[in-house]
Amino acid sequence: MNFRVTCELDYTLQESATFLFAIQCLKAGGQQILTESLVTEPGLPVEEFGIGMNRFARIRAAGPGALKVFYQADVSATARVVPVGALSTVGPDTLSPAAIPFLFPSRYCQSDRLRQQAQDLFGHLKTAHAVAAAVSDWIFENIAYVGGSSGETCSAIDTFERREGVCRDFAHLGIAFCRVLNVPARYATYYAYQLTPPDFHACFEAFIGGEWFVFDATRHAPLNGLVRIATGRDAADAAVCTIFGNPELTRSVVSCECLDGGFIPVTRDSLAARNEAITSD
Repeated sequence: MNFRVTCELDYTLQESATFLFAIQCLKAGGQQILTESLVTEPGLPVEEFGIGMNRFARIRAAGPGALKVFYQADVSATARVVPVGALSTVGPDTLSPAAIPFLFPSRYCQSDRLRQQAQDLFGHLKTAHAVAAAVSDWIFENIAYVGGSSGETCSAIDTFERREGVCRDFAHLGIAFCRVLNVPARYATYYAYQLTPPDFHACFEAFIGGEWFVFDATRHAPLNGLVRIATGRDAADAAVCTIFGNPELTRSVVSCECLDGGFIPVTRDSLAARNEAITSD
């Protein structure tokens, strides 16, 4: 499917600041960039570079004054649906070295502190997909989605104890639970088609049988309507914007529209009915 994604961010600066944006779509796997543009007002140099598979744009702005950042891209994104029965479960002894870092605890996903809880809830499950799917379902059923209920320091432990959060928190808790049970898991940010209200979106991805599969514990957007921005161990690696300075965000507009007709949403329920999973690459 072809999507058009747009991001408009407005800031007010009292002094100079440096911005590190991760708002550009990834060029990887089944996702291709057809056209894209990143501009600022006033016009400033944009330094683009990669860290791992992620793309970053560094912008240095002098204050006081205003800064507007506008990004738009047309993207071709293909999500592949796979029968669950075809997926294998690989233990840490033969796991791909590239996936091993996603077994470790990280800043927002303290899997070492959720060991007993994860074993009690999911320790009886035998396959990696069964673990990831059950984790996603449990979060949806037991954690309330409450807009504005958490801040940038909220971790998986906080979300588990408070029983509420936003998509970022749902993803962190899913990652932590999966890692406890030897399923590599990572954090991903997206533009999301049919997300209401429109915004950036976060999900967790599990490494199963040599591939990454996406799980959205919020169930707020179709799984085949996700356009990948960045991935990492948690939100610390894939923040939409990291700021060095103290500007104020005054306006944020994010959109994702489908440019093709006949979009048929793939959801958790439709996958479960056919015993399938959907790749994120």
